[in-house]
Order: sequence, then C-alpha cells, then structure tokens
Amino acid sequence: MALFEYFPNYIWNLSVAMALESGGKIGEIVDMCQPLLDATESGADAGTPQFMARWVAKADTLIELADEDEANGRAFSASDKLERAALYLLVAERMQQQGSTGREATYLRARAAFDRSTALGQINRERVEIRLAHGTMPALWTRAPGAGRQPAVVYCNGLDSSKELLYWSRLPEALARRGISTLCVDQPGSGEALRLQSLPVDPHSESWASRAVDWLEQQPEVDPGRIGMTGISLGGHFAPRAVAYEPRFKSGAVWGANHDWAEVQQARLRREGENPVPHYWAHVLWAFGASDMDEFLAKASLMTLEGHLDRIRVPFLVTHGARDRQIAVDYAHRTHGQLVNSPRRELKIFTDREGGVEHVGADNMSYGRDFIADWFAETLGGKTG
Repeated sequence: MALFEYFPNYIWNLSVAMALESGGKIGEIVDMCQPLLDATESGADAGTPQFMARWVAKADTLIELADEDEANGRAFSASDKLERAALYLLVAERMQQQGSTGREATYLRARAAFDRSTALGQINRERVEIRLAHGTMPALWTRAPGAGRQPAVVYCNGLDSSKELLYWSRLPEALARRGISTLCVDQPGSGEALRLQSLPVDPHSESWASRAVDWLEQQPEVDPGRIGMTGISLGGHFAPRAVAYEPRFKSGAVWGANHDWAEVQQARLRREGENPVPHYWAHVLWAFGASDMDEFLAKASLMTLEGHLDRIRVPFLVTHGARDRQIAVDYAHRTHGQLVNSPRRELKIFTDREGGVEHVGADNMSYGRDFIADWFAETLGGKTG
C-alpha cells in the first residue's frame, strides 16, 4: 500500500488522498489537479490560491447539477452531488493561509452544501451544538439503529480536520452498523469552532470532552454507562488525555498516536518529518490563538501525554501506520507502553500487508476504521457480526 502521489510534494498529495478517502471521484480529482502540476514546483505553500480556484470551480458545477436534480424531484441524486461539492470546498479551504481572500466564504459554502445534502439525502447525521464554558462545540450526531439505550462514542478532530471529514471517514457508519452511536465534534481549535467562533485549542481536552459526555447523558437513546472516546491525528493527544481525566469514559482508542506533540514541534522547526497543511506555522498560530512563535511554543509545551496515561483505567487501543511520515511510529509504542493501569491495552501497527500505513491511513482508511469500530463493539457491548 502506498499514498496516491499525484504531486511532487506530500502536503498536496495528502489533500488528494483525503478527498479520495472521503468520497471524491478520481475523474473529478484528476480534472481539478491536472492544471495545477506546474503550480507545485515552488513548494507546498505556493500555488494554494490556484488550488482553491480549481476545486471551487468543480464544486460550483456539482452544485448547479444538484440544483437541476432537486428541481426534477431527484433529492437523493442532488444530495450525492452536494456531498462531493462540500468535500471539495472543505479541502480547498483547508489548503489556504489564514486570512487569505475567499477562505471564510468558501468554508461557509461548504457548510451550506453539507447541510443541504443531509436534508435532501435523509442522511443519518444531525447537527447539534454543545454548550462550552465559552461558546459552543458544533457536532454531528449519528444514531445507531434499534430501540433501547445503546453505546456512544465521542470522535474528535486533529489539528486541521473538521466534523464533516470525521463523518466522511465512515467511522460513524461502521459504528452504527455495530450498534453504537457517534458524536463527531468540532472541538476548540478545529473546524467550525475555530473558523466561526475563534475558539483556540485547549490542550486539556477533558474540559470540552466532559461537556460532550454531559450532552450524551441527556440523550434517551444513549446508555450513559457505555460511552467511549476516540480521535484522529492530533486527536491522538486529545482522546487519551480526555479518557485519563474524565472517568465516565469506559473505553478509548486513537487513530494515530500523538504522544508528545510538543516534541514534534521542535522536530518540525528542524524540518524533520512532513507537515499536514501548507502555511503550517501560520495555521498553528491561528489554531492556538497565539500572537507569535514564543506564545505558540509555550502553549504547545502542554501537548504531551507524559505523566498522564497511568490515570487510564479502562480498555484503550492505540493504532498507527508503520510508515507515517508526520508522526513517528515510536510515539505509538510510547503511548501503549505507558497505559500501565488499563485492564485491556492493545497496540495495532498497520503494515504493508494490509494497508493504512500512512498517517491515519491516508492511503487506505478502511483498516483503521474497521479495527477501531470492532474495538468499541467489543469493549462497549456492541456487535461485530
């Protein structure tokens, strides 16, 4: 297994892989990317406005086609096109530098297309907002089928994802099939919470994860004694930290370990490893609400799991790709090794034999998705078949 590498740099290829794994169509992606090859010759940061222009143009066409479908009473077909339009707009927006022309408008159009797709397609996801100490945490609620109280999982973003991309990872669908509901959250520092409310990253993830548990406990279809927590990418810090300090979580998992993100920043300053987005340092300053690098590095110094994991006393799963170019596989071993009080700890490294070897399975998300879904089915009382 290998990442689909259309461009000469990792960051642009990661965006393409993300789009493909989230439901993008290869023909549409080639149409968007082919005219951009020359733009990548100057590095990952140059050419991102051209990237957005091409991807927005494709989304415009899909929205026009969806309008025609809806006018003809073909709501499901319209929904499918709007799904891809929202995806392409979100990928285009994610590639831009904060403050660049059209970024916020593109994000708002993506949100609108996504919400319209949900309604027209009668898709099993409900937009909800969870009250925080400051502002709210927008989320997507996917219900497991069936009657009675069932398990639920809180699923959080990494540094540069959104609740929509969490939904498109299809983990909520996999969990629902196993009798487990999913709450995909735009926690502070990510997605809508960052873009529309300017809520910065909170390294103490239990502060917002506990509010998610409060919300779940109020849902009549949720068993409050069977709530789990997972996260993707930098969620490999947020999820273990939350499970360590919020005793109502009964199981945890990470889709990509992130044991010491503070240490990762020092490596990135030395240009070791790959960055996840263009304009990386501008992005992290924005996400952390920092005015300069000194303030950011001070805040990032809190982003470590060292000295916290012995508090976890529930089952916990650590997954990682063997050839992750962003976060070294050693961090997965460190996180797993420090889960000394977990009654059931497991480490799964995805290898070339199956796939999912890149960062959070960017080459093939199916293996991580299935493994994590089965884990929660086994530890929260769902079903695996």
